[in-house]
Amino acid sequence: MKLSDFDYTLPPELIAQRPLAERDASRLLVLDRASGRVTHSRFLDLPNFLEAGDLLVLNDTRVFPARLFGRKATTGGRVEVLLLEELGHQMWVALLKPYGRIRASQRLAFADGMEAVVEERLGDGQAVVRFFGGGPFRPWLEAHGRTPLPPYIKRDRDEPLEEKEDRERYQTVFAARPGAVAAPTAGLHFTERMFEALSGRGVERVTITLHVGLGTFQPVATERLEEHVMEEESYEVGREAAEAINRAAVEGRRIIAVGSTTARAIESAASSGGGRKIAPIEGTTALYIYPGYTFSIVDGLLTNFHLPCSTLLLLVCAFGGKDRIFDAYREAVARRYRLYSYGDAMLIL
Repeated sequence: MKLSDFDYTLPPELIAQRPLAERDASRLLVLDRASGRVTHSRFLDLPNFLEAGDLLVLNDTRVFPARLFGRKATTGGRVEVLLLEELGHQMWVALLKPYGRIRASQRLAFADGMEAVVEERLGDGQAVVRFFGGGPFRPWLEAHGRTPLPPYIKRDRDEPLEEKEDRERYQTVFAARPGAVAAPTAGLHFTERMFEALSGRGVERVTITLHVGLGTFQPVATERLEEHVMEEESYEVGREAAEAINRAAVEGRRIIAVGSTTARAIESAASSGGGRKIAPIEGTTALYIYPGYTFSIVDGLLTNFHLPCSTLLLLVCAFGGKDRIFDAYREAVARRYRLYSYGDAMLIL
């Protein structure tokens, strides 16, 4: 298959730059996989499309303020650092910009006396960076780090009110385990009143964890889909979640993944256990889902609208069928849905 087959024309004004005033006020496009029928609704009506006994699986990862702005200690040139993986002793794997102008042993200066040194260049824009000075690192990071928004959301780096809003809204209300550099955006629509409505409907829910990293958003650089390799991401399916998923599977109830990261996590757990059953697991996954993949666990998918030619779109097409998904996307664009991270939602059943 060719990557170019998964491109589509996107009016840039449909890219949602800010969240709605209410999380659950977004629109909801519902796609029936079997018939291709599309229903246009509201996220507040989600319970009407679910059944008693359905099991929602959500990703409880928490976004941390992973983006830092600093300067080269010697020349004063601006530097942007995106923290990716903590190695211990205040050492991190990080994405650096401008990578080509930052050498190994380069010292970087940040706010309030925090400094860093580039210990090793890893290639592909990544390096091992060690922080020192400026006091304990975690409290400093909370005070000076910025929310790692995707590049299609434009912000003024010096605007504190924008950062305050994003700290709250680029985070699910059920986020519990810090470690993600991007939000599991399908979960951004949920509120406590929605959970109450779902419980009243008899819909169950459990959480798993997949710390969203570069693997989820890494561009596909090969024209042949089969040649792309995903970056590994940490994930965990606990005992309670595994038992709930297995119970639902045995009883023939629908298992609905909230977001592509959740789908990848539980499908990864299934591939380690075999068949329509999973075991508790903690580890990393580089599972790459694209058309042709056979899902073992997921019966339904709640997701946002994704970038052309992205691994996220490929996963959605693998689940819903490429033609059906592209027809639905064309309708969404024609009806002026808000797209991407802060945009509207899509339910595929």
